[in-house]
Amino acid sequence: MTSLTDRYLAATLRAVPAARREEIAIELRGSIEDMIDGRRAEGRDAETAEREVLTELGNPTQLAARYADRRLQLIGPAYYLAWEKLMKLLLSFVPALVGVIVGLLEATDGGNPGGAIGEGISTALMAAIQIAFWVTLVFAVLERTNTSLNLPAWTVDQLPEDHTNRQITLVDTAAAIGWLVLVIAYLPIQHFRSFVPSADGENLPILDPALWSFWLPFLMAVLVLNVGLEIAKYRAGRWTWPLVGANAVLNLAFAVPVIWLISTDRLLNPDFVNRWEWLSREENLNNLGTVAIVGTVLIVLWDVIDSARKAYANRH
Repeated sequence: MTSLTDRYLAATLRAVPAARREEIAIELRGSIEDMIDGRRAEGRDAETAEREVLTELGNPTQLAARYADRRLQLIGPAYYLAWEKLMKLLLSFVPALVGVIVGLLEATDGGNPGGAIGEGISTALMAAIQIAFWVTLVFAVLERTNTSLNLPAWTVDQLPEDHTNRQITLVDTAAAIGWLVLVIAYLPIQHFRSFVPSADGENLPILDPALWSFWLPFLMAVLVLNVGLEIAKYRAGRWTWPLVGANAVLNLAFAVPVIWLISTDRLLNPDFVNRWEWLSREENLNNLGTVAIVGTVLIVLWDVIDSARKAYANRH
């Protein structure tokens, strides 16, 4: 044996338990010799055969891990799917929920809406990082200790329905309807409990109470129709041109009044605007209105164009 094989053995044995080094050294050296002899019998010279054999055996650290039955991955296949499912579930709502709560508390107590938004976003990001770290750490420990999760065995009954041509999934529909219900519920709730106190400690509605004479009920009715549209989309399973048309009409029915109310300074409660020094400045209020209008227009355009694109793809 040459120093090349000795160096390979030394690198491998360095990473295996001391109690097994002699046994592994004998076994591995014998395997290397047999493999070299086999290649020399095929006509290769000793040096070439040795290099080919050691290259085929691969990185000695990886080989040592196989001998020691030591995992070289953080989360192995036995635990990966459970880890992935839990991560997706927690990251889907916990950071956003924490960020919104912190942002509302900061806006209520700190009197700085701009800072409250930044605080909410940074808190949401930190929550996501903490979730990713701790969940991964727990599963890494479970992996290393071979702890059984006692998960039910997979059966064919768990196979999903065949929705090859379905564009609208139940998850998408449930999420959309859930969001619409929250908005519909918040419109009247904010009139009685907006979490923003006035100077005398009373509730301060965010939207102008005068809008209850027509516009807020109208917008709530449009949102209710959007719930019906989501149900119709799910039943159809894909975008159709009638659904695209209904979607465009409902988008315009909601966006046009909102844009008009923003541009005429009629959307927000004047007392709410005056409650915040930053917001009561005309230039800041105008800038916020411009951002809201541009955002509304972009969202509507994207939604209508995306639905039309999907309907067109279904027909071609």
